[in-house]
Amino acid sequence: MTFILILATVFMVVKQSTDQFAEITTDRESSANINQAVARATEVDEFFQTYKEKIKIVASILKNEVFQKKKRSFINICGTEEVDDLHANKEGSQSVVQKDDLDSLALSFCDDKSLISVEIRSINDKNSIPARVVKGSYLAGYKDLSGQDLTPHFIDTLRRYQESYNRFDFSAVFAGQVEIRNSAFKGGAPLISMGIPLVRDELGNFTDIAVAEIGLDRLQKVFSKSSDRMTYLIDKEGNLLAHPNEKLVYSATPMNSSAIVDHALHKVNQNYQSTEPFVDPFTEKSSIGAYAKTRYGVTVIAQTSEEFIKDAATSVRRQSIYTTGKILSLSLLIIFLLSFSLTVPIENLVRMATEIAKGNFHVKSNVTSKDEVGALAAAFDDMVVGLEERDKVKNVLNKFHGSAIMDDLLSGNLELGGQNKEVTVFFSDIRDFTKFSEGHTPEEVVHMLNEYFQVMVGIINRNHGVVDKFIGDAIMAVWGAPNKSDDDTYNAIKACLEMRIALEELNKKRAGRGEVPIKIGIGIHTGRAISGNIGSDERMEYTVIGDAVNTAARIEASTKAFGTDLLISGEAAKIVINRFMVEEAGAVEVKGKEEPLRLNKVRGFIDENGHPVEVRTEFSDYEVGSDAKVKLVG
Repeated sequence: MTFILILATVFMVVKQSTDQFAEITTDRESSANINQAVARATEVDEFFQTYKEKIKIVASILKNEVFQKKKRSFINICGTEEVDDLHANKEGSQSVVQKDDLDSLALSFCDDKSLISVEIRSINDKNSIPARVVKGSYLAGYKDLSGQDLTPHFIDTLRRYQESYNRFDFSAVFAGQVEIRNSAFKGGAPLISMGIPLVRDELGNFTDIAVAEIGLDRLQKVFSKSSDRMTYLIDKEGNLLAHPNEKLVYSATPMNSSAIVDHALHKVNQNYQSTEPFVDPFTEKSSIGAYAKTRYGVTVIAQTSEEFIKDAATSVRRQSIYTTGKILSLSLLIIFLLSFSLTVPIENLVRMATEIAKGNFHVKSNVTSKDEVGALAAAFDDMVVGLEERDKVKNVLNKFHGSAIMDDLLSGNLELGGQNKEVTVFFSDIRDFTKFSEGHTPEEVVHMLNEYFQVMVGIINRNHGVVDKFIGDAIMAVWGAPNKSDDDTYNAIKACLEMRIALEELNKKRAGRGEVPIKIGIGIHTGRAISGNIGSDERMEYTVIGDAVNTAARIEASTKAFGTDLLISGEAAKIVINRFMVEEAGAVEVKGKEEPLRLNKVRGFIDENGHPVEVRTEFSDYEVGSDAKVKLVG
């Protein structure tokens, strides 16, 4: 009880301290989230501010009177041949650009690998082809849905996609807002579209805007580092602009299902941090988060999983438990030393009982004390000796009688007498055994019989039969005694078909050794018989006797007259007619029977689909012979 009280007290102290530590850690990580979000938001502002200035410079050059007069969509100003002049003048010559303009474009557009295209749009001339520059070399690194390299024409495809699916708000840019959207889609290039207002009219309304495409990869690098605190960037619709998992970015994955993103999209807070956990829809982990909005309408999200936050508290809890464990272990050691003289002998007895349950009777307690435990151990050793002797008797009975009869005998049913019950009796005999015995040594005969019996007895046992006795080369087995089942006749005939196949395999081995093949005859009959202990009080035997036994023996003898290895009686055939391929063989008069026996051959079995399956070997049929005990009728 003292030990339990100490353990409970320590547990409560550890739990309270670690819970408090977890709460402090959560507050600290929440503050770290907002600091991280604000820091990244500052970087993002600087990033887009830089591109805003570059876009303005390129746009001012595109406003050049020469460019506008030539109505150029693509201007070859980066010194590469992949950028085409789609709208040349009537003579087909390319536009002329002033050297100062070229230098500015080279500095602002060509030298920046992430600035892919810039175009000017006018609110008064929406149907005209916009003045535009495009880096074809960047687009050529990506394939469209047909597997072709992207060309500068892709920008037109992108604009149609944006207008069709409302993926870019041109009207918002004409209204004076900076518009930033993820423009990646299947069959396109990973791009960010950025729109900025350019020129106002005398009423203060914007008449011209610039729309640029920026490669996602540059911004993605800022957010690509994976750590315990994850940060990512979303546009004003909640679609990803940057994320540690670039696959999500390149598919413009919407993050609206995240609670922290939903809060950022629908609340006016510029910065926000939360200690309330939410479930991240992609990692499926409980997390806390914060966000910081930028002046360009995009938002940085920073979040940390509760699993990481609680790691420190878990470590403290683990260390506390470890320290407590050492103290309790010392206490237990003292208790163990005090109780050593009692527990060790009992543990030895427990180990002995475990080994005995496994069938190992070669164990001893090795307890030498003279107290009550010593007396118990001595009695235990005597019990083991008795169990070992009983196990030996059981093994001997099992070999001579089979497991079913052995269990019946060991249950205490040792009185003379028997029970009248319906059984299925099996008789088998080796053909021409006498002739074989005369031509071989006794050792060879015994070897042949043992090899044959090893196969056949195993099949009988596997099919729930009981070998009653061996009569020379003959086997007598029974199904239904001492334990009866509804499938006794079925199991007996099934065993016969398995013997037919097994005999063929055995004869192949014998042929390989240059030995003659074995042929057998089997008789099966189902009828009533007496099963039980027969004999005297001094010597008794468990067996089955009665007319059913004699009939089975006569049926086995009849196999010679029909030239087959298996015959069953009409009584047995009625029971299994729908489960085996049974055909009538004929009738015989046998010694001891007034009425002829009508016998049947078994050619195979009926499978689970109702299809007949023939089981035949070269040894299942043989030359018709005769037997003095049987006579064919008709």
